[in-house]
Amino acid sequence: MSEKETTPKLEKLSAVKGMNDILPPDSARWEYLEDKVRTLMGLYGYRNIRTPIVEPTALFVRGTGETTDIVEKEMYSFEDKLNGEALTLRPENTPGVVRAAIEHNLTYDGGKRLYYMGPMFRHERPQRGRYRQFYQLGAEALGFAGPEVDAELMLLVHDLFAALGLRNVRAELNSLGVPSERQAHRLALLAYFEEHLEQLDAEAQRRLYSNPLRILDTKNPSLQTLVQSAPQLLNYLGDESLKHFDTVKTLLSACGVQWSVNPRLVRGLDYYSHTVFEFVTDELGAQGTLCGGGRYDGLFKLLGGKATPAVGWGMGLERVLELLKEQGETPTAPAPDVYAVIPDAAALPLAMQTMQTLRAAGLAVQMHAALAEGSNSMKSQFKKADASGARYAIIFGSDELTQNTVTVKALRDATLAQSIRSLAEIDSWAPTLQSPT
Repeated sequence: MSEKETTPKLEKLSAVKGMNDILPPDSARWEYLEDKVRTLMGLYGYRNIRTPIVEPTALFVRGTGETTDIVEKEMYSFEDKLNGEALTLRPENTPGVVRAAIEHNLTYDGGKRLYYMGPMFRHERPQRGRYRQFYQLGAEALGFAGPEVDAELMLLVHDLFAALGLRNVRAELNSLGVPSERQAHRLALLAYFEEHLEQLDAEAQRRLYSNPLRILDTKNPSLQTLVQSAPQLLNYLGDESLKHFDTVKTLLSACGVQWSVNPRLVRGLDYYSHTVFEFVTDELGAQGTLCGGGRYDGLFKLLGGKATPAVGWGMGLERVLELLKEQGETPTAPAPDVYAVIPDAAALPLAMQTMQTLRAAGLAVQMHAALAEGSNSMKSQFKKADASGARYAIIFGSDELTQNTVTVKALRDATLAQSIRSLAEIDSWAPTLQSPT
């Protein structure tokens, strides 16, 4: 029996369900979005923070909410084999940012504006724009109590969507007031839903006494009429809370942001206060919420820090990219300026030295793998040069080598004649090959 027959066939391995590879050319869309984000965050004075992917499970139980679906059903939690510590792959990043701010005393000398981008993990049914490993962008303003910062964060989202060219995205906002006002509203909700207990589904009945606000965002069609008639939190706000909310709305309008009040927009956790908001679209079906945020003045204290005002938002990048695709925006990776055609391996030392010089001058240069068997014919190389999208091919032929020259051929403009260029004068002609910005 031959060795080939006795060697067992290895099982083909695939990515975990709901955790996707991001490959070219799709990765170009991600880079385009990330570049827009970094530029805009710099314009607003927000600085990057990077927290661990793995955090103590207790951080999310306290910071995300013990009765939320995320903590109850969706977290990837496990026990550290070495010390028995309960750990979790982060399902969101606001608790991690606040934990880091407390641990490193980030706000000791005043407020901080921070942003992050990175993978989050939730064990839920994968669907369009919603995966088990997904990427979240977030911005957090820590140590600022004023309504102007609430408005600033919404302006940041508005400007990002404008920079991306996204259309038909609307801003919805609401106010949760302060704890005493929410408590009065909570009691009114309890009384209302108790009067209609027989109409509540099993999920709503389960949440009634632990988190009645969550009933307001139910997706059950049979409960919509009941929910629409429920007491609204806005009717329980005092003068100071209304003033805070009115200022946010006034500032947004002054900056040209269109908004609407959604009285059903709530957060079910006690550490939220004042402004909450979402940016939504009708073009992605059930996954229409692109960004959600709000003020969470009570979270620092809940996680063991000093009482600190804070407000922020989180945005699912997959959903934003889905909307870009839906609306016909298809960013592509930039093509190289130059493709190096190398007919003979003997030219490689000079060719690679020349390519390094061109790159140092700021040109993007792609090298043909001349030593690859069967792929170094001139016809094959020019075919790949054309497919690369490069504006020029530089040919390192044997005749050119003897004269210390290269042939430059335009690939995108037939009106430009092929020319011979001296390598001794490369500094003078190299900039003419650079793509216009």
